[in-house]
Amino acid sequence: MNVPVRAGSFASPFRPEHDLLRRTIRTFVEREVAPHVDDWEDAGRIPRSFWRRMGELGLLGLDFPPEYGGGGGDLLSSVVLGEEMARCRSGGVAFSVLVHTDMSSPWLVRFGTDAQKRKYLPSIVAGETVCALGITEPGAGSDMAGITMRAERRGDCYLLTGSKTFITNGVYGDLYFVAARTGAGTATRRHDGISMFLAERGLPGFEVSAKLDKMGMRASDTATLSFHESPVPAANLLGIEGRGFQQLAAGLERERLLAAVLALSGATQALEDTVRYLKERSAFGEPLAERQALRHRIADLATEIEAARALVYHAAELFADGAECATPVSMAKLFATEVANRVAYHAVQLHGDDGYMREFPVERFFRDVRLWTIASGTSEIMREIIARRVLGPGS
Repeated sequence: MNVPVRAGSFASPFRPEHDLLRRTIRTFVEREVAPHVDDWEDAGRIPRSFWRRMGELGLLGLDFPPEYGGGGGDLLSSVVLGEEMARCRSGGVAFSVLVHTDMSSPWLVRFGTDAQKRKYLPSIVAGETVCALGITEPGAGSDMAGITMRAERRGDCYLLTGSKTFITNGVYGDLYFVAARTGAGTATRRHDGISMFLAERGLPGFEVSAKLDKMGMRASDTATLSFHESPVPAANLLGIEGRGFQQLAAGLERERLLAAVLALSGATQALEDTVRYLKERSAFGEPLAERQALRHRIADLATEIEAARALVYHAAELFADGAECATPVSMAKLFATEVANRVAYHAVQLHGDDGYMREFPVERFFRDVRLWTIASGTSEIMREIIARRVLGPGS
């Protein structure tokens, strides 16, 4: 497939095995996903058969250890997955997949015990167990240190009490990676005392208290969850008690990087759609693509996309190499999601009245992409992280 707005002005980080993976995912998306996304958007959920099919194709554990059913690949494999899934023309489908593969289950790979991995990873990779990440609370969004959900040790269990909200895959998920307080923080170390747990659907006292109705990302189910003294086995403590904040911080770099990938890939497709539209439509006796003002706007957007892509790929390579990359990842997430929102605005504008109609893909992209400057850390939080690294924490 030709991608006319790609300038190809910098070296690709991908190797031949990534190109082969890309062809596999693109074929799957074009043949088995894109034709159904309208129905899934209307239903507000993704069928179980979709997850099982991804499992059959080996797409749900690309960089997980082979001994647990994973593909043994690298982070760039997940970047390819994100780029290609984002082209299905449903941000909700792509988001749900990446929450499962890159924003929740990697914590199990990184911090789980061998027993936990043997118990859960094979079914996660097979698409039989769908994962969700439970961090955000009604009073604690970007401020993770503000988590108030409690986990009280009682014998061989922890009793979870509290609420989580804006949880993707929360309505129909099976395994929830939940952050809760096992101890109190201090005025200077508010993040102390947070722990991570593996909570299964069906726990006593656990319920989906609301299925949320969203502006965009309609195919992904999003929930408010309630726990009332829900008993989680002590064996389901993930990592070290009281170190959950540090574990979350390590995983959030991956989450933010993949958020940037999804936003940027969607923006690339939206610009491709817009270029095609301008070439096909005429006004005042000539194709819209011949109007200088519109041509220059396309040039600006293509340049911003290419700059964002270079930043995202640079951050991905640093992350894949195990380098310290909080600043590059924050920059990539900030810039790529802001660029994607600008592309969405201009894509609709350049489509004219058609851009406001649901039959044109840019309308859905406009609604879907708005989430990305909010989710996985707002643009304001990204700027604060960057500013602290540039100016120092006391500035």
